Amino acid sequence: MTTAVKICGVTRIEDALTAARCGAHAIGLVFYPPSPRYVAPALAGAIIRALPPFVTAVGLFVDATAQEVRAVLAEAPVSLLQFHGAESPAFCRQFGLPYMKAVRVRAGVDLLQYAHDYHDAKALLLDAFVDGTHGGTGQSFDWSLIPALPLPVVLSGGLDAGNVNGAIHQVRPWAVDVSSGVEATPGIKDAAKIAAFMSGVRNADV
Repeated sequence: MTTAVKICGVTRIEDALTAARCGAHAIGLVFYPPSPRYVAPALAGAIIRALPPFVTAVGLFVDATAQEVRAVLAEAPVSLLQFHGAESPAFCRQFGLPYMKAVRVRAGVDLLQYAHDYHDAKALLLDAFVDGTHGGTGQSFDWSLIPALPLPVVLSGGLDAGNVNGAIHQVRPWAVDVSSGVEATPGIKDAAKIAAFMSGVRNADV
């Protein structure tokens, strides 16, 4: 199986195009204003329009209101939603778009219950639990906490070119999600790091 790759926290057209040229399957656009990777909806719309075919634009939200989500979608027509807060299943499914639910993993978190509650999600995105944050921390978590799940797994949290091969071999996720691991500074991607990350994924798939 070929492991899909999402490059998250894209804030520039050139970084989106670099990710696509390197073989990324998706880019992530962060619509959470406190994040250093926040992108305004108008700019996100321009990034989406610049993408080549077969590269999915994913919109990341954290406890936004339904009105806020719809306002973003009017300017930035993403193809997949990603919810990182305490959004209910009913909230996630009301926009007529496929979605992923992010779960911050630590001991005691019942991932099977999440998979049951969000059974119509396209995937569970599993990230590190870092108090007071909602992703993009550059920290990984104990992958042995992941049980066999009935939903596809998107593995996130502290991934980079150095550890993605081992992560894929241990977890066998449907996709991996990287943000800080391919950056020069928060929100600004590094082309060489993206290429190295993609190489690590391909080597794991051989």
